[in-house]
Amino acid sequence: MASSIDTPATRALAGSGLAFEVVRTHRPGSAEESAALQGIDLDRLLRTIVVRRGADDYVFVLVPGGRQIDWPKLRAHLGVSRLSLPDAEEARAATGYERGAITPFGSASPWPVIADVTVVGRGRVAIGGGGRGVNIHVEAADLLARLGADVADVTRPSAETPAGGTPEPSPPPRISLA
Repeated sequence: MASSIDTPATRALAGSGLAFEVVRTHRPGSAEESAALQGIDLDRLLRTIVVRRGADDYVFVLVPGGRQIDWPKLRAHLGVSRLSLPDAEEARAATGYERGAITPFGSASPWPVIADVTVVGRGRVAIGGGGRGVNIHVEAADLLARLGADVADVTRPSAETPAGGTPEPSPPPRISLA
């Protein structure tokens, strides 16, 4: 079945054999709001962070909501002494996506993917779908396998993780695809 939401990510996933749902919401103002709008716990919302290893050399890092990159761990894992975040223009050139919509699926270049170890065993997770408010819901194990992700301990809890978790959300609109 084809998605009525057309992004490079949804086009890349169409016919891939990966079972997923596209969940569309209005443009959220925070990770917490995005999780609530999608009807998922914050820790099942995966942010894709593009990280520069060197000149024209990037990696995608999948970071669950409520966590942040632990830079010393990521540098050690990659065996480098320096990493940085590209500015918005550079990130768009490297991925084809604007910040807030970056995803490995349909990226302008197939950069390696590193997934934090906490993603393993999460069950159903959400990852960006290539547009603001466009989300892909997929089983974590299937996602990691499809992306060929390198799983490693590269994050730590965020200082701003809410103690009470995410509020009880209303169900979002869903489009099932396989």
